[in-house]
Amino acid sequence: MAESEATQIGLDIFSEFLEVAIHSILYNRELYPAGVFERRKKYNVPVQICVHPEVNQYITQVVNGISEFNSSNQLEKVALVVCNKELQPLEKFILEINKPDMAQTQQTDRYLYQLEQSLRSFLLKINMADSLLTPLPADCTWTVHATTSESAAAKRFDTNLENNFPWLEASEKETTMDNASILPLKSTTSPYINMQMYVEESKECKDS
Repeated sequence: MAESEATQIGLDIFSEFLEVAIHSILYNRELYPAGVFERRKKYNVPVQICVHPEVNQYITQVVNGISEFNSSNQLEKVALVVCNKELQPLEKFILEINKPDMAQTQQTDRYLYQLEQSLRSFLLKINMADSLLTPLPADCTWTVHATTSESAAAKRFDTNLENNFPWLEASEKETTMDNASILPLKSTTSPYINMQMYVEESKECKDS
């Protein structure tokens, strides 16, 4: 398989996975009422997908924007950040993105099967993480942070004027989490995707 073809497969799979992961986190951390979610299956795992049109539109726009960073190989991290009503970060579900190892033997069917099993494990870990994290207070909000190069960020801010989607530089308050503990969830390496997922949690802010 050509490297360009493997790269495009990896980009498509990552975008698809990211969208499902965001929905799963929103459901498991009870950021919206259970009644606005619908049960479906992805990678043979039961998942909950939000059916509220405005939430869906926002998630789609976020994933599309992140996909553009990723397609230019300038995406380093994606974080779904949960904040309290004072906008202090309480939790960050973080995906670290690294360049896939194209030197691995590319037996397409075998790797895609293994990759699907790995992504299945990611979703199962997200579902399980809720039992390992401190309950969230009421009135939490959430946002998505993308870590990329300065040049890619500047280009994206300019594009905001064209598509009216507000990618903005995060403030220090929005990104700083004091005395955070880390909960590793899952990692995977293949010629298509190389990423790891973990949660940073500030119990100090949750208790305050």
